[in-house]
Amino acid sequence: MTPHPAPPRCLTVAGSDSGGGAGIQADLKTMLALGVHGMSVLTAVTAQNSLGVHGVWELPAEAVTAQYRAVVDDIGVAAVKTGMLSSAPLVETVAELLAGTDAPAVVDPVGVSKHGDALLATTALDAVREELLPRATVATPNLDEVAQLTGLRVHSEDDMRRAADAVLGFGPRWALIKGGHLGTGHEAVDLLSDGEQELWLRAPRHDNRHTHGTGCTLASAVAAGLARGLPVPEAVTAAKAYVTGALAAGFALGGGIGPVDHAWQWRRAQETA
Repeated sequence: MTPHPAPPRCLTVAGSDSGGGAGIQADLKTMLALGVHGMSVLTAVTAQNSLGVHGVWELPAEAVTAQYRAVVDDIGVAAVKTGMLSSAPLVETVAELLAGTDAPAVVDPVGVSKHGDALLATTALDAVREELLPRATVATPNLDEVAQLTGLRVHSEDDMRRAADAVLGFGPRWALIKGGHLGTGHEAVDLLSDGEQELWLRAPRHDNRHTHGTGCTLASAVAAGLARGLPVPEAVTAAKAYVTGALAAGFALGGGIGPVDHAWQWRRAQETA
């Protein structure tokens, strides 16, 4: 029997969310939903649920390197996504690994959790700016992360333009500024820019508090599109549509903030079959 051809391969380098809504778990669910083979490099273990992060245990840099090399040297990758890198040594290690990998990289500079828990040491910020962001094909900061990295406070769409320029100043080819935290109007607005081209992405703002994992899911969806060979604007547009559906279908889980629904497309297909 002839083996089936492998789907595009996409690697996530991120922390684990024991509640299953964000981190490695969200990344792999997103990649499966979007038709790519997801692989993982674990950077940290968290004790986490719908109420918050209750503990974080970082893996040593040599464990991260060993996982990465095991995957890339044998299986190969078509795109890489990075998420939670909690310390300067981990940021520097992953930046060096990306520099030696011939594949697009989506960098989600995770700073805090949905519940406000710090996931990036302040001592690692310089390493993110100077080592990691220059390796990024697309950087995907939210507004809190923009403030962390650049000092800019975003209150309007004009501010988002300034934020994109400031993030691009650190060296990524594209900046995707996520405007969901603006919290105004009936639209969730994101801005994709490479300094010359601008693409505004608008979607209805859903009245649903269950949004855990949104940032991880968006970055992974962008990486999945790049792994499938889409140009950056098309990959980001498709990712925005996927996340908008997942947000609309987010569900209650536990006593706090529930996750977005990574399987919303499958559930919709089941309902209409």
